[in-house]
Amino acid sequence: MSSPSPFHFFGIRHHGPGCARSLVAALNALQPDCLLVEGPPEGEAVLPLLQSPDLQPPVALLIYPQEQPQQAAFYPFAVFSPEWQALQWALRAGIPLHLFDLPQAHTLALHAAEQEKATQEKTTQEKTTQEELAQADTPEEPEAAPEADPAIPPDPLDWLAQAAGESDGERWWSRLVEERAGDDASVFTAIAEAMTAVRSTLDAESPHWRGAAYTQRQALREAWMRQRMRDAAKAGHQRIAVVCGAWHVPALQAKTTAKADSALLKTLPKTKPPKLQATWTPWTYRHLTQASGYGAGVDAPGWYEHLWHSFAPNFQEKPEQTQTGKAPAAIESDNKTDAIQARSIAWLARIAELLRARKLDCSSAQLIDATRLADSLAALRGAPQPGLHELHEAVQSVICLGAPQPLRWIEEALTIGERLGSVPASAPQVPLQRDIEQQQKTLRLKPQAAQQVLHLDLRKDLDRARSHLLHRLRLLDIDWGQPTDQGPRNKGTFRESWQLQWQPEMQVAIVQASIHGHTVVQACTAKLRALLGPTSPLPDLAHAIDHALLADLPDLAHALIATLAANASQQHDVQELLDVIPPLAQLYRYGSVRQTDSQLLADMLDDLLLRAAIGLPLASSHINPDAAQSLHAALLRCHAALQLRYSAEDLASHPTPSAWFTALQQILASPATAALVRGAACRLLLDAQRLDSPSVAQHFNHNLSLGVEPSDVAAWLDGFLNQQALVLLHDDIIWHAVNTWLTSLSEEHFRHVLPLVRRCFAAFTPSERHGLGQKAAQAATQPHSSTASAAPPATADAPPWDEARAALALPALQQLLGLA
Repeated sequence: MSSPSPFHFFGIRHHGPGCARSLVAALNALQPDCLLVEGPPEGEAVLPLLQSPDLQPPVALLIYPQEQPQQAAFYPFAVFSPEWQALQWALRAGIPLHLFDLPQAHTLALHAAEQEKATQEKTTQEKTTQEELAQADTPEEPEAAPEADPAIPPDPLDWLAQAAGESDGERWWSRLVEERAGDDASVFTAIAEAMTAVRSTLDAESPHWRGAAYTQRQALREAWMRQRMRDAAKAGHQRIAVVCGAWHVPALQAKTTAKADSALLKTLPKTKPPKLQATWTPWTYRHLTQASGYGAGVDAPGWYEHLWHSFAPNFQEKPEQTQTGKAPAAIESDNKTDAIQARSIAWLARIAELLRARKLDCSSAQLIDATRLADSLAALRGAPQPGLHELHEAVQSVICLGAPQPLRWIEEALTIGERLGSVPASAPQVPLQRDIEQQQKTLRLKPQAAQQVLHLDLRKDLDRARSHLLHRLRLLDIDWGQPTDQGPRNKGTFRESWQLQWQPEMQVAIVQASIHGHTVVQACTAKLRALLGPTSPLPDLAHAIDHALLADLPDLAHALIATLAANASQQHDVQELLDVIPPLAQLYRYGSVRQTDSQLLADMLDDLLLRAAIGLPLASSHINPDAAQSLHAALLRCHAALQLRYSAEDLASHPTPSAWFTALQQILASPATAALVRGAACRLLLDAQRLDSPSVAQHFNHNLSLGVEPSDVAAWLDGFLNQQALVLLHDDIIWHAVNTWLTSLSEEHFRHVLPLVRRCFAAFTPSERHGLGQKAAQAATQPHSSTASAAPPATADAPPWDEARAALALPALQQLLGLA
């Protein structure tokens, strides 16, 4: 007669509150002397931290190779996760506790082997023709792995739901298991029977229903778990509780010999296991959802947390006698009924609080009606109590009046939730993470799962230090904060707005960045210096200087500026020089708020502008239309940067602006220059008052003559107007030149030039087009008005200039313009 098995299997669904309550009740009844929980064995080193009050779920067990942290693996837990409750129960009871899943080292090796195999197959297919593949004698080559069967649902719960006459496996499981008010441990027997039936059917009809690679990995995992179960039995334990995913229960209960499992495990890749590090990291409810890409995710973590707290389990056995005289079963039934009613009422109360915070009406009468409607919907659907879907349907009908937007707010804030867990300071951390956390505390920047907008005033020391930290983290690819334009407008350049939201993946980014240094400043400096060097393009160096100054890394900025100066002295590409100048000019003009050294940038800008001015005329000659478009855009950006670097007095006297305007005049006078660039140069000289309107009219007559190609005419006009109609509206001489050119075109010439000119004028705003139409209509009714207005007024008829009278208006103008 064989002895009874020491194993007691509890097949759970990850992150299910109903499973968690039943599991706690089952452990209370069983009182096991050993607990095996599905999870990577490398995590056992940090399991004692579960007893720390500072470890608050949701959290994740993070396991990563120290040399390749990007291959990190997360194992999330919530307060309602059955595995979390099982671990807590074992630590309170003081019994042996083991994580008995396949080690992460083997999982990484399997993943690497699969990737290598896929790469080899792809290379073979690229180098070998189909005929050679057909003739190749490779009997030892395994057959191609069959793909997943699309006719089989990807989730076994969908099969069970379909068998029960329902279409949604998630909703079916939630109603039957997770939303139960009871904690009957017999549910695990039913779960095991259901999974046994599903797995036997799949093994018979489609053994590779998710692909051969998935099937092989699951077989290895289950063989490893069976071996660890045998080890626990050999250690002398009599009541071994096995907590695992419900899908694995039939395989773990199967009569498989140790020899067969050992033979299967010998197929694991024989590679040197990497050195792994385990720790705890904060997690969010949003990352517990299936929508986040998490394979074992649930739809409503916030709702599941509400269910867990509504039916809080007893962690000790219940007393058998009571003081009321009622039987324990009757009292338990009354408690369940009250708990179900309280669960619905408490959820609707939270919804009401949320809607009222958003200034939406939600009266007590509506809440009562919504409660009654949810109960009625549950009764019509044969459910013992209203679930999440019944409650939300009632809320949308009664409170939201059918509007979908409030329900989306409810789903984001309550159904999913915005909870972020925390870990104790004693958890293993890289030095960089400790430095970041210390700065977060010093600057009072608490990480949160919900999005928040932070407005900074860079004139304040605290806000400027916050900006430095956020910019430094962005340099390390830790995108905790993203710049946003949601802040106050027209408040000056000392304002910054950031959108902050902490994501669990940033923990891996911190580990990856830690290879550059132990502090944020060290890591940023080392990373930029490693990425940029003597061969780096000038625009990359310019942007890096901008980032370094924004992050308050002056030593790094000075080194990069020196590198940029050395590279620029050997640079002959004018286009690249023009691309470098705008970001540096922007930084020079607005960097004073951050207390940066501007003189170094000023000298650098002077040198770059002079080099660009010298090479610009030649660079704009004999180029194709695409190159002309690129040069035109760079020319406009660089000219705008000129206004940032120099004051009005410097523009008139400094040698570098003089060289720049001389280059524009050379471009304007050269017939070899691209028409688009020539037109832009003419407009820039006019705006700078280096050309007067009659001279511009002569250039119009020359470049818009009938002998010029229509494409060149349209390009010159496009470059001159620069998508702005103000010069046509306010300068009658230029208006008359354009009007004369258009009216003198022949019908055939007009057909050729019309599409090009229409494209140029289409960029004008509606108000500008309306003004041009009115001016054209006026010119049509008064043919000589344009000519008359184009003629300059006689100086003899001009009124005398009274400077004293004009000065009377200055105080009012200064007040209107806000000038001191």
